Amino acid sequence: MNRHPQDIAKQFLRTSFEKLSEREQRIIQHVTQRLHISRDANQVFDTQLTFGQRLADRVATFGGSWTFILLFGALLLFWVVLNSWVLVRHGEAFDPYPYILLNLVLSMLAAIQAPVIMMSQNRQAAKDRLDAAHDYEVNLKAELEIYSLHEKLDHLREQQWSDLLTMQQEQIRLLTQLLHERTTPKNFENCG
Repeated sequence: MNRHPQDIAKQFLRTSFEKLSEREQRIIQHVTQRLHISRDANQVFDTQLTFGQRLADRVATFGGSWTFILLFGALLLFWVVLNSWVLVRHGEAFDPYPYILLNLVLSMLAAIQAPVIMMSQNRQAAKDRLDAAHDYEVNLKAELEIYSLHEKLDHLREQQWSDLLTMQQEQIRLLTQLLHERTTPKNFENCG
């Protein structure tokens, strides 16, 4: 098989090498040079994150966990019980029912937590796009390698058929020669 990038592009992708995207050209280069294309896309992505991005991801991970929900539920219950107890004992609580200060704290927490979670989701979407691009590269390289293997198998099969045909022709020639020797009368010199 021709292992030139131009030939592979023309034969398998039915276009010229120059018309391919930079990524497709790189994949064909990997095929011709027999280099692997697999890599850990998550590791590549994670090494490019800033401190703030990693912190936002950790906050979003914690904010979406049962630990956060249980701790936050316990804090709310503590707030309500403490204010109700102080109200009953002293007649005046620092945040009486309907707990306006608590609502303010919850609103501020939601106002901060929502953008942090959205930043984390945007990064996850970017990571998913990177994974999809990597999957495309791996799949294209695998497809090109499979095409190459099919071509090699077809060539081997054609060569075997050619060899079988040559052997069959030789067998026919030998059989014809043997048959000719049996049917041709022999010269008897001492017939008398």
